[in-house]
Amino acid sequence: MVSLAELHDVWMEDHTVEYECQANLNLYDAPTLKTLATQAVFGRQLRILPLPTTPEAVADVGAIQVCLCEDAYSGWIAVEDLDMLMTAEAPYRAIAVSEIEIRDRLPQVIAYAQAAMKQPNYYLWGGTVGPNYDCSGLVQTAFASVGVWLPRDSYQQEAFVQPISLDALEPGDLLFFGKPERCSHVALYLGNGEYIHSSGKEQGRNGIGIDRLSEEGDAVSQAYFRQFRGAGRVTASFVPAQRDVQPSGEPA
Repeated sequence: MVSLAELHDVWMEDHTVEYECQANLNLYDAPTLKTLATQAVFGRQLRILPLPTTPEAVADVGAIQVCLCEDAYSGWIAVEDLDMLMTAEAPYRAIAVSEIEIRDRLPQVIAYAQAAMKQPNYYLWGGTVGPNYDCSGLVQTAFASVGVWLPRDSYQQEAFVQPISLDALEPGDLLFFGKPERCSHVALYLGNGEYIHSSGKEQGRNGIGIDRLSEEGDAVSQAYFRQFRGAGRVTASFVPAQRDVQPSGEPA
């Protein structure tokens, strides 16, 4: 466990110290801690972003801004959640994964998503810790389960993967949806025109389900097909740049 005073003193001396989550942790999009941005499962590492000059000033805010090491995603944690952190034994080091290794692990990625669908679940904005996920949280966690990291949000995942044509689609590829100007939804392709995803209440299934990439499917499939942007293939595991920080608050 890390106390506020200890964390503050360490940060003032060394901004590079990393901490390891000793329990699942919620990260929010602002210090008000009202809207979930993402979650960190037990064992993930994070570092502290700039702090006020005194522990008392931090306590007054009630929240600390952090950056997750594996995907360079930032958010705010409650001061009381410092009890869930301990100093990491070593800095996070991304492990390179080849395209061939990723291809071999795709059946396990798909199996993870299908197993998650079988559990009672609902769509949770910012969710990356089961049983409740948002769309990119499900995709990120399914790949992370086999040691492959992706960026956190759907538009970041779209920019990260290798674009492919519909004719080239294979199970384990990603499908992207949204408006012409920006991606806002991602799904995992299963084959035979079907994909699995976590969709919301407004036009989806309020949880994990399987739909068809076709204008001839049911109402949910048709709604997403009208917003289809393209497809991509995961060919590498995400490696954060030194001191890279991705903005929080836009999970999808």
